[in-house]
This record gives sequence, C-alpha cells and structure tokens, in this order.
Amino acid sequence: MTLHVIKKISNKIFSHSTCLLACIWCIPVTQAQELKQFVRASEGMEVTGFVMATGEELQSTGSHPLVAFDINDRTMLAADAKGIIDISLETVTGFNPAYKAVLRFKNRSADTLVLSNVVPLGRADKAVYITGKGKHGLSRSHLFLPGKQPVNCILPDNAWELGYSAMVLPNGLSVCALVRRDRASADQATIRRFETVIAPGGSIAYNLFADVYSGDWQQGLKKVFQERYLYDVARFDNTLFERDDLKWIRHTYVMHLIMAWDKFYHDSETGQSGLPAFIERGKKLYGGDDVIGLWPTWPTLGIDQRNQFDLFRDLPGGMARIRQDADYCRSHGTAFFLCYNPWDESTRGEGHMEGLYDLIMQTGADGVVLDTQGGSSTELQEAADRAKPGVIMYSEGFAVPKDMQGIVSGRVHNALYYPPMLNLNKFIKPEFTIYRVAELAKEPIKREFATAFFNGYGTELNIFAPGQPDWVDEQYRYLGRTTRILRENTYNFLSRDYIPLIPTLVDSVYANKWSLPDKVLYTLYSIKPEGFNAPLLEVTPTEGTHFVDLWNNEEVEPVMQDGHQYLPAKIHAFDRFDLGTNNEGEVGCIAQLPMLLTVSLDNNTLHIHADKGQQINVWAGAPDYEKKPVELTTGSHELDIFEHFGRHEGKLVVQLLEDGILLDQRVAVIKAGTPRLASKVSPSATVGDTEGMIEIPKGSFMFHATNGDEFIAYPKHDEGKTFELPGFWMDKYPVTNADFLRFMEASGYQPTDTANFLKHWQGGRPLKGEERYPVVYVSYEDAQAYARWAGKRLPTEVEWQYAAQTPDLREWPWSKDTKHIKRELEPVTNSLTVYKIKGIDSKLANLGDGKPYPVGKYKRGANPYGLEDLVGSVWQLTNDVYKSGSYTYIMMKGGSYFNPTSSWWYVQGGPRELHYRQYLLRVSQGFERNATVGFRCVKDKK
Repeated sequence: MTLHVIKKISNKIFSHSTCLLACIWCIPVTQAQELKQFVRASEGMEVTGFVMATGEELQSTGSHPLVAFDINDRTMLAADAKGIIDISLETVTGFNPAYKAVLRFKNRSADTLVLSNVVPLGRADKAVYITGKGKHGLSRSHLFLPGKQPVNCILPDNAWELGYSAMVLPNGLSVCALVRRDRASADQATIRRFETVIAPGGSIAYNLFADVYSGDWQQGLKKVFQERYLYDVARFDNTLFERDDLKWIRHTYVMHLIMAWDKFYHDSETGQSGLPAFIERGKKLYGGDDVIGLWPTWPTLGIDQRNQFDLFRDLPGGMARIRQDADYCRSHGTAFFLCYNPWDESTRGEGHMEGLYDLIMQTGADGVVLDTQGGSSTELQEAADRAKPGVIMYSEGFAVPKDMQGIVSGRVHNALYYPPMLNLNKFIKPEFTIYRVAELAKEPIKREFATAFFNGYGTELNIFAPGQPDWVDEQYRYLGRTTRILRENTYNFLSRDYIPLIPTLVDSVYANKWSLPDKVLYTLYSIKPEGFNAPLLEVTPTEGTHFVDLWNNEEVEPVMQDGHQYLPAKIHAFDRFDLGTNNEGEVGCIAQLPMLLTVSLDNNTLHIHADKGQQINVWAGAPDYEKKPVELTTGSHELDIFEHFGRHEGKLVVQLLEDGILLDQRVAVIKAGTPRLASKVSPSATVGDTEGMIEIPKGSFMFHATNGDEFIAYPKHDEGKTFELPGFWMDKYPVTNADFLRFMEASGYQPTDTANFLKHWQGGRPLKGEERYPVVYVSYEDAQAYARWAGKRLPTEVEWQYAAQTPDLREWPWSKDTKHIKRELEPVTNSLTVYKIKGIDSKLANLGDGKPYPVGKYKRGANPYGLEDLVGSVWQLTNDVYKSGSYTYIMMKGGSYFNPTSSWWYVQGGPRELHYRQYLLRVSQGFERNATVGFRCVKDKK
C-alpha cells in the first residue's frame, strides 16, 4: 500500500467510521449505571453485594473476598494476614462515574514483607482476572480465564502491577474491579516493578475502582481499558486523533529504522545510496516499507562537540541529500522519519525545538522518532506543525493512557524480548498506532510478526544490530503475508468493536475478533506445534455473507456441532523445537464478507462479476508481493486462464477491492491434472465448394461422453450440457490420400517437423490402389493446414458428435436400436474398465481386423444424415486440444480398424460408440503421426 493510498484511505470517511468516531466522546453515563458502594461483611473483608447510585442493591452469588494478594510469594486473603498486615478500605466520595476507594496495606509484623499480585474481589476459579505469574523481570501479567491456561499479556508501562477481576451477578449484570498502586503513598516502602517491599510499620495504598457492565467478560475489560482509560484520565483530549493530517499513520504496518552507516542507506566504499535497492527488495518481499527512519546519532553522538542536528548536516550530501532521500522514499510510497535525541544536552548548544523545526523544514521529513521517550509534548508537535502538516511523533516507548492525548503512535519496545501474546494496550485506543520493535539479526522472529498480526498492528524492524542472516528473506516473506491482510483490512483493525480472546473449542489456539458493520475478521494464533484443523469458532451466519480463510485462501463453511455452528480453522504446524523461541507459533485469519463477487470456473474460463467496488484482482495461487495479479475493473469478465496464467493448477484467488481495502474474496480451484480446453475455433469461409460434404441442420444437443482408462483424466466440463448448434457442413468421409495429395501439390506444404510425415506414401505419393484410403501419418498441424487450404476447419468434439449421433442421440451410426450389441466388462484398476464390444454386424463397420480400407466401403453403416466411416475407420482428429499442468492432448473420435487384444493395457480400438473419446498425447508432430489417425473437416454456413 503506497503512502498516497494510505493518505487517501485516512481521508476517506466511511459511514461506520464516522458514526464510531462521532460517538466515542459523547457516551452518556446515566446515574443508573453508576456503582457507588460495596456491601461488606466479616469486618469489611468480604463483599456480599453492591449499591448503585440509585440506591438499588445488587446481590452477589455468595460472598467474595475484598482482595487477594501475595505476601512473600504466598497467596493470602485478609483473614490469612491477621497480625501480619492490616488492610483497610476507604471510599472516595464524589468520584464519577465509577466507584473508587483507597485500599491500604500496613505492615504490622516485625519482618520486611514483599507485597505483590493484588487482585480485587479475589481469584475465584470461575472468575476472569489479571495478575502476575512467575518471576519474569519485565512481563508477569497474565489474564486468567476459567478452564483455560493463563495468557501472558502486555499492559501500560505505568500499570505493571495492575490487578483486575470481574464477577457475574445473579441479575445478569456484572461487576469489574481494578486496583492500581499509588506510588506516592509509599511509606517506608520500596517500589519495584511488580512488588512493593514494605518495612515493619510501613504501608502502601492502592486505588480501587469498580464499575457495572453487561455482556461477556470482554465488556468488563472494555469498560475499564477503553471507556475509562484505566482511570488515568477523567476526560480524554482527542484533539490529535481528530486531525485528518495525522490519521495516515494508522494505516501503516511496516517500518525500518536504519543507521546512517548501514550499507542499506549509504555505501561508504562506492559513495552510492543504498536506499533504491533496499526499497525495491522490500516491495518484492513484504510490499514495501510504510516508513523508513534514518538514525545518524547514537552511538556516535558525543565523540566530539557536534550535536545531533550537526550529524544530520554532516552526512554525505548534507541536508540536500537527505531531502533527496525523503523525496525518493515518498515517490515509492514510503514515509521518511528522522530521529530526535532529547538527552543531547552536553554537545554544541542549539535549541532543540528550533533544531527540530529546521531539520524537518530542510529535509521534508514525515515523522520523528522520539528516542527514550514514551510520550511527546505540545512543544514537539508544534515545532513539527510549523514546518509542515502531517508530521508524526513516534515514541520509543508506549504512551500510557494519560500520555496518549499528546501522541498518536508508539512502540512495544524490544527490551521486552519474546513479548506476551496478547497486547491489551490495543484495547485502550484501537486507533493509536502501535508498532512492535523486532530485531532481525539475533534469530528467526516469525513469532514477532505473528503476534503483531494477531493483535492487529505493525512491525518495526530495528536493524541497528549488525547482521543479515541467510534466513532473512524467508522471514520477510512471512511478514509480507501478515502485512497484506493487515493493509487490506486496516479499518477492521481500528474498530472499537474489537473483542480479544473470543471463545474457542480448544486451548492454545486463540482468536481475536475485529468487527465492522459490513465485515468481520478473526485473527488466530496457535502454539500447537502439530498444527490444527478442526471446528474452532462459534459463529452466526447471516444472509448475504460468507466465510473466507484469508491466510490459506479457502472458502469455509460452518459445521453444525451440538446444535451450534462453528467455523473450521486450519492452522499449520511448526517445529516443536521452536517452542519458547521467537520463531514459535503460527497464525490464521478468517473473514466474514458480504457476497459482492460472483465467480465460477468453466473449464479454462473464469467468469467474474461484481457491481460494487473499484478493482478486481485475480491471482494464480495466493496473493503475493512477488507476483502480479490480473487487474480488472468492476463489471462482468470472462478470463482465459491459459492466456493469463498458463498451465497453473490449484487456486485462483479473486479479490474485490476499493482503495486497497478488501470488500470480498472468492476462490476457484483447478484440480491438479484437470484437462482444460486450450484450442480456439477459427471460423472457416462460409462460401466456396461444398462438394463431398453433408449439410448438418442446426439443433439442440445434450453432450454425453465415455472413455477408457482415466489414469490421465478426461475433461468433464461439458458433460450433461445442452448446446444450441448452428447448421454447418461436414465431410461425408474422412479426408483421403487423394484429397491430401491435391493439397500438397497445390500448396507446396512442408511441415516444420517432417518425422513420420505421410510415412505410408512412396515418392511423395500414396501407394497405387490406396488413393481412397483415409490419409494417416498426419499431425494436428498437418490437418489444420489442409483444412485452411480447403476453406474448412476441424470440427470440435461437440460438433463431430452432434453430427454423428443426430437428434436421437444414437450410440452407433446405423441405428438407434442396439439391443443386439453387447459389452463384456472387465474391471482392471480403479481408473480402467475394459469392455469388449460384441454383436456388431461386419457389414456395418470394420470390427478391428487391422486392415485399412477405402472410404465408402460400409455404406450400410452411414448415419441418417449420410455421414460414412464414422466408426472403425480411423481415429478422427477434432479441433479440441486440452492441456493440464503436465500434459497436452488432442481429442479423437470413432475408433479405428486396429484393435489389439492380447492385453487390457492397450488403447481400446476397433469401432467405438459415437460418444466414446480417446486422447492423442502430444510429444511432437512426428511422435503423434500414427497409422490409425486421420481427420475429416467441417465448414461454417452463413
């Protein structure tokens, strides 16, 4: 997706987007929805109910502990901690719109205590809660779901110690509760990331918040994270997010930060820019970079007195060269970022805001990477805005909720290596642009791309650490697969109707749901190394929609199980030894799409129709940045598959798009080995000599064909179809040696391949007495050359069979009554059944005596139109040439005078039914010239 398209997308207002954004900041909170008090018992340490602002009391199911916590790694309730730690709860009056209280812990023991994993309302097995698990230095928070393995999750940087729980009430409502540590309240206590170390007599306070919600457990998280911003912000200032010039960054998904001494930016030996080659490689592997950032400062800043801005100025070519690089990137759909180091205070003095303004003005940069900062500032954004509109501030860390008001993008830092699978920061503000920082040089990092995709955001490839391992391209191609789906469905990944971890039928296969009114996406992530292929998600199919597996490019049908409809999911296996590494896991993606495309496959023709949308892309196989699709406008199309995709077999993926956004997708499948009609019919002259030809009247004809060995498949696309055929002329007999001699003498024809050409002739002429024999030892090209000379053409199989069978669809030319003709069946293999034909009168046709004969010998064998030698003479070439992924063959009709019988493996010769077909496999013209293969011609009527 180019920068132009990204900005076009960000400026385009969809009806659903307008509605969502317009309503976010005006959600009324009625008094009836406000929770105002806990009903407590057991000295206030148990909760038995809740009081609403209206005075209504909501009873809980039994009593619940006010709080659960760990002391020195031992899980306790208040009753367990008597004499060790005092717990008190003080309601904060006047707080709106939720309930707020201060929960205080005071060390009453003589020992130093380590307090951790504080969870309001306890940790019941049937409850949903968030708390710490394990001893990881940076990532302990886990989401606990009943009956499931805990899920490691990412939380805001100021909420590492967060505790959360949800409780379902008997009346169908639920209560969600959150505790946040108040760092300023620490008294004789040391604050650590996940623990508080409390000295004897010391204390620490937590702010406790509680709210009422309805619906599934995710709605409780949505209430706390998305509507309340973890209670960090009383009223969120949405000004930056409403600015149209900054919205483009939301639709970006791949970024590279490159140091100025990297060969990808500048080759110090040749003095040439490395950007063109780098950008071109990226387009091929992952669709190109949405952003490239230049970094010429750390770790060289400070060697001398030059400040960070001086280092930009001193790069080869100076600011003019950087401007040229920025323009080049933008011309290829890539935004250009620069870095800013706020810690640079000891080098040559220069005002940071003016320096940044000058840097953006001179280079035309589209964004600034804020080194070491988790947020931005009004001054930084204003300095950028003075230079040009649309400049993005991009923080090194991830902005906490209160800081999101001042910045629209940030990162999941690579300091957190092997990141948790679920990022709940995405839940806080889906339109905040998130990039996961991934380091490419250490090890394969497919898991980084997979988890970023699962969470609906992009990947920043930080290639500061040197190294380009030999597996880089393979990893980039995987990034290309995830990124294409993110780009083509970007509005879904900004939806505030996002639901994390919807129920699945198995553990260790996870699903997130991203909903818009007209499209729903499910991103899947599996840590089952053996893979998964079974029903997974409960869905409700709706009229006018269908399901498509976007990862595997397959259409999916729900299956009924225990009275519910489930979507099957297919997620590939991965190496078991990758478990626990950054190459772990596999993804999937299923979409519920409106039925806007109509696609059908008719042998070699793909029929496509769409009334809506802007563009139709047709792919041979999976969409891939290294391939080019056939691009069509909306409307109706008939696509010749050989013309556009050659002998491709397998999937044909048809996408309907609008400004790069996927509206619908269909998948047609060409089964391997399927023969497809490759030949065209070139109309013959409609005037000229018709001597020796029979007039075939127009008529309706239902086609039915039989054949012998199916080891190489016969075409089935016309079976049972009814054809309306115009009238035409057909040769009464197969073309004879005499006919072909006249052609040779008149045209001087010489084949390009002379092997076996007219092998039975001597001295350039047929043997005496064989002038009326059917010409043989001719190839398809020889027959076509003759037909063109004669003003005729070869018949299609349908035309040959229509003329031969006549309207009564007879099996044999001479009569519809075939009761006396018997077939002795002998099954040989699952693809071959040999049947010997017995009972044909030898006066009607050659029964396969191995001897060729002159045309017209079996006049009693003519059909009602007067066509003779239709069976038992020579195999008769048709115009129909078929190709599969492996083979090419020509369709023949009629059987021949030769019928080998000593083995069932032979071609079944002799006279054959009029509906019988036999392929002639193509190797070369010389190879396919046979003693038993000839042809007859047809001529079109006016």
